[in-house]
This record gives sequence, C-alpha cells and structure tokens, in this order.
Amino acid sequence: MIRALTLTAAALAASLVAVPAHAADTPPRTGFEESDGARWTSQPEEQDFLAAVDRASSRVSVARIGTTKQDRPLQLVRIGARHAPHARNKVLLVCSQHGDEPSGREACLTTIRDLAYAKDERTRRFLDRTTVLVVPTANPDGRAADTRGNSDGVDINRDHIALKTTEGRTLAAVIRDQRPDVIYDLHEYGATPRYYDKDLFDLWPRNLNTDTAVHDEAETLSQAYVRPAAQGAGYSTGTYGIWTDPVTGEPIRQVAGDGQERILRNMSGIKHSVGLLIESRVEPLTDVAEAVNNRRRVNSQLAALKGLSGFTDERRGRIEAATGKARLEGYADTGPVYVGGADNDPPEPAEVIQDPPCGYRLTPEQYTEVKDELALHGVTTRGTYVPLRQSLRALVPLLLDERAPYHLAAGEPVTDC
Repeated sequence: MIRALTLTAAALAASLVAVPAHAADTPPRTGFEESDGARWTSQPEEQDFLAAVDRASSRVSVARIGTTKQDRPLQLVRIGARHAPHARNKVLLVCSQHGDEPSGREACLTTIRDLAYAKDERTRRFLDRTTVLVVPTANPDGRAADTRGNSDGVDINRDHIALKTTEGRTLAAVIRDQRPDVIYDLHEYGATPRYYDKDLFDLWPRNLNTDTAVHDEAETLSQAYVRPAAQGAGYSTGTYGIWTDPVTGEPIRQVAGDGQERILRNMSGIKHSVGLLIESRVEPLTDVAEAVNNRRRVNSQLAALKGLSGFTDERRGRIEAATGKARLEGYADTGPVYVGGADNDPPEPAEVIQDPPCGYRLTPEQYTEVKDELALHGVTTRGTYVPLRQSLRALVPLLLDERAPYHLAAGEPVTDC
C-alpha cells in the first residue's frame, strides 16, 4: 500500500537549499551529482537513492505502482507530514515521460531528497499543508535505452486518452486516485536557433474543455511564478511551441503545443488539475563541456520548480477553489463540449458539440473493450450506459463520441433524459 505524503510551495523553494534533518545523517547523492553532471543517474542508482531517502525520513514513502514490459518498476514517491490533519493541496511531478529527456528526472530526484531532509520551519509548515507526489521516472524502459518512447516505441505522452501502455495506465490511475490540484510535467526540447532557443519553455492546458478558473491558474503558474523564478536565476523563458521573431520577439509560427486531449498537459486540465508542461533546452547555449551543459539543463529545471513552490503556497486557496469547483460543475450537465480547437485557435463549428447528449450507450462488445480504460480515467458508468452528468463530463464525449479525433468507441448518443 502507498503511505501518505504531503508538500507545500514555499517549502519546495526553501527545501532546495535546506539542511539535513539529522546532522549525523549524510544525504544520499544521485549518480548525476556524484559525477558532477558527466553522466545521468542509472536505474539501479535511482533505486538505491530512493530507498535511502525512504529509510532516512518519516516524511517520505516510496511505493511500486506498476511494472514496465521490461520488468522495471514504476514508482510513486509521497512527501509530507505523515499525519498532517490540514493537508489538502496536492502537487504531482511527472518526470521523464520521454526517456531521452533526463534533466527533469534529475531535478525530481534531488527535490525528493532535499524535501525529505529539510528541517527549517517554513518547509515543515509547507509539508503540513501540501502533499507532494512524484513519479521520478515515468518511462523507465525508455530512460534505460535513451529513447523517446517506451520499450514498444510508443510515445507515452500521446497515450493519455487510449491508455494502451502500462506507463499511461499507471499515470491515469495515480491522477484518478490522488486527484492532484497541480500536475507539473517535466520535459526537454531540441532548439531551433534564433527562433526557438530559450533555456526553458512552458505551456498550460490549451484544450477548451479546461475549466476557465483552472486554465487561468495554470497561466498564472507559468507567467507569474515559473518564468520569473527561472529568469531570476539567469535563465531565458518563453512559450512552448511558438517560434518568435528574433528582432521583435513577436510570434511568427506555431510548431507544437496544441489542444489535443491525448497529451498529459491537456488531459490535466480536462481532469480539473492546474497543468503545466516545462521544457528545458538540450543543446548548449555556448561552446561548453558536456557536463557543464548537463548541469545547466538540470539547474534550469530546479529554478523553475522554485516558482512552482511559490505558486502552491501563495495561491493555495485559489487553487483549491478552482479545482474543487471544476470537479463539481460536470454534475450540472450544462454547456458545450469541444472536440477541437484551443485557447489560441477558435474551434470550427463542427468541433463544438453545442447541445451534448445525456450520455452514450455502448454495445456489450464495445463496453467489454473499453470498460477498463473508462475505469482508469475515473469515468462513472451505469452498465453499458455512460452519462455526461458526472465530474468528468467533458471527457465522456472525447472518449465515446465519433466526432472526437481520439475516441475509444463510437457510442450511441442518448438524448432522452
């Protein structure tokens, strides 16, 4: 079973430079730290590191939540005061969905350690009120092979609707069971010099089914917290997926970052979490040694995480109000559902279900085929009937309406409520 864990925002920032809880204890170090950035932490080193942190701190628990095709563990780390009565806010860090993007994973591992060993009052208070959840390596097989996809070559970050991969299914179960208020997804990107070459890019959920207040909190996380924190540490920032004119700074082309629901950034918003994608630049900005550049990649991620911590602590009430309200609004069963478009791309008329049905009726064969995925998403069913009147109202058509681009089954719309 998974033991309880909690985290807060100012605590995360403070914890990154915190003092060990017991001076006699020597905090473990990652393989990346031991090599001063010359190599990435191996999977056996990660397991030893997490086990050592788990043993040393009552704030931390590590649980195996899945197993990959190549028999590597998928793990969930919980951090926080074990019996904190006021702990409500939950933050989920998802690290290295793409196996060839390791810097976020390294930042997650050291953050786990620093939170576990911190003894300052601010961090303790933060952890009394927040639960920090970390999936330190969301794609262990891909990380071992240094590949974007998993051992079957599947991009996990395109599997958050279909849930065909063990990794995607495991993350869906974590989000369903934990209902995090914030989902922070750590990645890396390849630069296109002059047009697309910041130290860090980030992006919120663009999917139009994201509740307005949740969407606005995600934009606030990006623009008022993560970017200023990174810039304050000397790192350049920008909006993921947008090329800009090197002279004017104006956007000139969108190359990524749309509203498709199968990406975790967008699925976070659909499931009523404040989502943010963060991408550090792989290539060096200048001609430096590989280890120096690797440290920049990780340190820029750590700088951005400090912004996340400040957001979580300072806007705790607003975050909880936004996510809590969004989770209830589906029961009112009102308003359109969007099967296309984005917050910067108005949908075509055919991409708007203006008057959604009461629900969808599946055949017995369809239900047998998709029932496990519906359950993993947290969608409520009544036998073969799937009503829209539920917390995940907008997700139902994305899964079952034939107009949705990534639907699992074409259910029969039921209009007689």
